[in-house]
Amino acid sequence: MPNSFPYKSQLEFPVIGLESEFKVFVDEQEVEPEGVWRTPAGLVDRPLLKRTTKSLQLPTGGALYFDGGVLEVVTPVIEIAPQCTARVVRSLWEQIGFVREQLDRWEARSGRTARLQAFSCHVNISFELPREERGRDRTIQKLALLLAHLLPVPAIIAGANRKSTGVGVRPRRDRIEVTTDFTPDPGMMAAAVALIVGIARQVIAWPSYRLGELDARGVPRLADVVPGRHPSRKGWITKDVHFPKSPFAGDPDAAVWRTRDGRTLSLRAMARETAMIFRDAIRRVSDPFSYRLLLSILRGETPSLLDLDDRPPAYDDVGRVTHWGSVLPELHNFRALMRDAGATAGPRRRRADLEEKLAPPWSDSRHRRLTRSAYEKVFLALGRRRRFRVDGELLTPIRVKGWYHSLLRGADGTERLVSIDQLRGCNTDPWDAN
Repeated sequence: MPNSFPYKSQLEFPVIGLESEFKVFVDEQEVEPEGVWRTPAGLVDRPLLKRTTKSLQLPTGGALYFDGGVLEVVTPVIEIAPQCTARVVRSLWEQIGFVREQLDRWEARSGRTARLQAFSCHVNISFELPREERGRDRTIQKLALLLAHLLPVPAIIAGANRKSTGVGVRPRRDRIEVTTDFTPDPGMMAAAVALIVGIARQVIAWPSYRLGELDARGVPRLADVVPGRHPSRKGWITKDVHFPKSPFAGDPDAAVWRTRDGRTLSLRAMARETAMIFRDAIRRVSDPFSYRLLLSILRGETPSLLDLDDRPPAYDDVGRVTHWGSVLPELHNFRALMRDAGATAGPRRRRADLEEKLAPPWSDSRHRRLTRSAYEKVFLALGRRRRFRVDGELLTPIRVKGWYHSLLRGADGTERLVSIDQLRGCNTDPWDAN
């Protein structure tokens, strides 16, 4: 039935995805994962679908890579919709949890120790603008440059730490990739990702990506700050050396930063002003908890990582503890959120209320459960090697190719390359084993 499987190179819906890279330490010595396990299959203690020789599809829906001397986990693509940023952060931490579990088992088998040190996080956002709507003032390259001017200050306040060095933006054919430091707390990461995705999605809809749009729309910009060319890939990066002084070293509330419109602001005030311009777009993609946390950080009610004296130790052993809002004891478990959303005064909330308030978006508590997106469900089924029933035929996954396709085999041995759009809504065999 070849007509049932026409090749599709693009997805029907815009999506987001996260990638995170980690340095690996074995017996407290930094190593290249390839030198210890050769391929991801050497670390994982069960058979999984291959992606490439250096990557595996995980039963948690994402993938594990050995790439350039670091260990990398990535999420499946997830449709842009309400609460999608919470979904993608949940997914990333599920991939981290699986890898940490495999490291624990390897430690038990080998008698050695292994830990993951946070390195970077990449936020990928669809750029699905039709070609007829693109033009000289509306290219993905100009979009990347505009975001490189717009995003650094709010992204630094929302998720950077004292040892961070910069924020990058790369144009990647059909997506924009924003590179930042990894944030070792799921709650803070969800707030930072909501900020980045909400701003980028609203800017994509602008009629022009020229830098003058920022001034025309009242978006504050620092004076004398110009992003540099990315040293290794196409794109832009705004590093500490591009600022008059390092934004990672000083007081985020010190009003010592000159803006292009002649004002002198603190980094936090500038980040808050920027976020307020994009608040509706941020709210559309985030969950209520992450949105409240983001505003609390930008108002100074909840400490940012830059309010701490140093980068927290949680960066150096990621995955051992994954609890929403409590990975970083230095941040006091987000106590500022004890107040009702939007409240500026009033009585403190009861402890029982606080526990519900701080429940993560992926909590199983009643009325708060975070559903799975359609694309996420497909990748979870692929990672668990479930067979798909398509037009009455039972197809077995044999490999995942990229982020849009999977190779499946029919009962007659014929292999078919199928997009995840073609698998959306298809029934899977519930008796298939992981």
